[in-house]
Amino acid sequence: MRIKFWGARGSIPVSGKNYNKYGGSTTCVEVRSRKNELVIIDAGTGIRLLGKELLKNSHNSFHMLFTHSHWDHVLGFPFFAPIYNKKTQIRIMGCSFSSDPVREIIAKTMQPPGFPVKFEEISARFEFASVCASGCDVEGMQVLPIELSHPNNGLGYKFTESGKTFAFLTDNELGYAHPGGRQPEDYVAFARGADLLVHDADYLPAEYPKRRTWGHSTWEQALDLALKAEVGSLGLFHHNQDRFDRDVDRVVDECSRRAKRYGSKLKCFAVREGQEVKF
Repeated sequence: MRIKFWGARGSIPVSGKNYNKYGGSTTCVEVRSRKNELVIIDAGTGIRLLGKELLKNSHNSFHMLFTHSHWDHVLGFPFFAPIYNKKTQIRIMGCSFSSDPVREIIAKTMQPPGFPVKFEEISARFEFASVCASGCDVEGMQVLPIELSHPNNGLGYKFTESGKTFAFLTDNELGYAHPGGRQPEDYVAFARGADLLVHDADYLPAEYPKRRTWGHSTWEQALDLALKAEVGSLGLFHHNQDRFDRDVDRVVDECSRRAKRYGSKLKCFAVREGQEVKF
């Protein structure tokens, strides 16, 4: 399994010298199986560069999953170049994280007057399928969803192949149970023993009291989950739009110190745009 992060920022894309290390693009993750089957998670602004890479390598058939329909996770879709190529075939797998079918979630990003090209006018061929409680199999790679604790609902995902596991839980608030979401112990069980857990860590502990119920976790809450689940590595994700590189570095340093203090061998890092992880 190979994972590449094309965007790790939360809420809104940012740019400038203070964001060079971790990047400013919003959520988009590439997951490839050993057979080179591609699953794309979310269509934040990071999907633009992924699209250019896919066209360059003539990769025309792949799957897409969405965690939820909030703007920062879908606003890159109209700028995803493969959708304008008639050779492209996309299987979009959705579930009940929204009142809208998954087709409508992406179609809305191209509705006038917000965008000049309608979804019905693009060239790619789409297939819409379901990936609900039982999950699905993508050429030997198992994909299992779990309901997120987030306003308007959402889904996290776990990918398992050849004994290796990647759990992805962004936009997940561990300090408050949103309607339709799960309890912290459910996320511990879901991530148990994962080789890599990537989890929302938008807030600092001091910021959280004023932002409770907004749908995001602190790095301390993410670390607590990782320690209880006994995962191999924790990737802090959904970096706050106002968090400069130096501030993210401080969070990683404290996260690592805290893990060591607990006697854990957990590796703690902040996800960087462009970063690759291989199992």
